[in-house]
Amino acid sequence: MRPFRPAQILAALRDPRRWRRWAIEALLLAAIVGAVTAWQNRGLPEGAAPPLAGFRTDGTAVKLGADGAAASGQAAQLVVFWATWCPVCRAEEGNIGDVAQDWLVVSVALQSGDAATVAKYLKERKVAVPAVIDDEGAIAAAWRVRGTPTHFILDPAGNIRFRVVGYATEWGLRLRLWWAQNVA
Repeated sequence: MRPFRPAQILAALRDPRRWRRWAIEALLLAAIVGAVTAWQNRGLPEGAAPPLAGFRTDGTAVKLGADGAAASGQAAQLVVFWATWCPVCRAEEGNIGDVAQDWLVVSVALQSGDAATVAKYLKERKVAVPAVIDDEGAIAAAWRVRGTPTHFILDPAGNIRFRVVGYATEWGLRLRLWWAQNVA
């Protein structure tokens, strides 16, 4: 192994060809990430959110109107489709729980069993966000969800502002919710 030479590193950082190469590589990576995101979001609804109605595992009713607006109509909200059998969903449970402490969250358990089964799962995993049961996949079909997890950020008027397929970080969700709440 060659010894560490700070002078060589500094010389490399001063080389404009290296910076050009790094810029091209960064742009290529951004283009790939953008293309994958566009491919994942193809076919997902845009504009007014589809209706969503059901009962959570704690017995409370959830109803997003025909225009997708929440009952309160006062805040942005997160609608997340997940499943008990999904390893990525398990990895982000904490993120969703933390976001739910400050924002409205509608959690939809897709093809994960009946209310008792999902409630048991949530209790075992110490997830404090009750879930709407979508055992047959009817709600997911109305929202054109093809994979889990899938996240929708709605503005206070019930319009879909952001769609995220796959793992979502807590701060990524918080930033999108803030944006949907405060930027017209």
